[in-house]
Amino acid sequence: MELRLADRMAVLGTETAFEVLARARDLERAGKSVVHLEIGEPDFDTPEHIKEAAVKALRDGHTHYTPSAGMPEMREAVAEHVEATRKIPVDPTEVVITPGSKPIMFFSILALVNPGDEVICPDPGYPIYESVTRFAGGVPKPLVLREERGFRIDPAELRALVSPRTRLIVINTPHNPCGSTLTRDDLAAIAEVAQRVNCFVLADEIYWQIMYAGAHQSIISLPGMKDRTILLDGFSKAYAMTGWRLGFGVMPGALAARVAQLMVNSNSCAAAFTQIAGIAALRGPRGPIEAMVAEFRRRRDVIVNGLNAIDGMRCAMPTGAFYAFPNVRRIDEHSKRLADYLLNEAGVACLSGTAFGEHGQGYLRFSYANSVENISEALRRVREALKRYPAKVG
Repeated sequence: MELRLADRMAVLGTETAFEVLARARDLERAGKSVVHLEIGEPDFDTPEHIKEAAVKALRDGHTHYTPSAGMPEMREAVAEHVEATRKIPVDPTEVVITPGSKPIMFFSILALVNPGDEVICPDPGYPIYESVTRFAGGVPKPLVLREERGFRIDPAELRALVSPRTRLIVINTPHNPCGSTLTRDDLAAIAEVAQRVNCFVLADEIYWQIMYAGAHQSIISLPGMKDRTILLDGFSKAYAMTGWRLGFGVMPGALAARVAQLMVNSNSCAAAFTQIAGIAALRGPRGPIEAMVAEFRRRRDVIVNGLNAIDGMRCAMPTGAFYAFPNVRRIDEHSKRLADYLLNEAGVACLSGTAFGEHGQGYLRFSYANSVENISEALRRVREALKRYPAKVG
């Protein structure tokens, strides 16, 4: 039987990190040694108090359906957490719990964007923003993040990009893949634009607890922005819970009800025992997070200094998340060709900047969610492999 897919499947993108991971695993099965710097996943174990809360929940019988928007006690814990960290009042009815944080971006775009509506997405940026926008029939409008601005949004370019069709502005701070963070002035400029054109802001703050300097700034905390912000957060990064699939969104209550309706029609609900583990994470000790961030800072310094010591590479110092995003144009303007070479010849898995949009061309993304020893080995392999790289252009 001929497989005839719906037309919308032709515009649905992917997340290249998983594709590169699969290729790297194939090479390993064939006997090749690979250092994994491609996947955005903390290599730390989930803290013990979180695991114990989940085990107890299972033993106590929390193995059944929950409300689609989340267990009341979980929504209360999130509301309490966001009130404390973003300094705004939050009602539990403004919270939706989802299996991972991706459903928040998916459902928010499906709920808000009509065919032909425009969604402003950072470029380079997380590819799912653009993918889901196209899937919903919307038009992604890339807002270029430039190295000379520290990979932060240029307010003048944002103002020039908005139109009467703008429905949503997506921001991500700390940023994947660039490791940059937005300042309060940056956010104030974005807030002014959003209020002027009467659109929502999807604020992806999944990395907000992984900061190396200063305090995190959230657009939802700015005057007038709580009613037009969708705050996306979750447990994968700060709590090393990628496999637990637990995230949440905070948004106006009327929109939260619609997002919960999409949950009913897709996932039914997030698992009960993971939600109870999430409560333990939010209300538990911060020591494990602080220790993880301190180790990420140590790794950041090793990889960035090492990349900057390689002829032809230039790498800004990340201020958040756990990614290095070096400019490699002096080696090869074609990022994917270089990334493929490093995987196949050096046994170092990283991502082409083009995995994050057209304006990632000329950059690579290295995740430093790996040990200092492995990072140092990867740097050694890259240095040696580049000595025989055949496609030098600069």
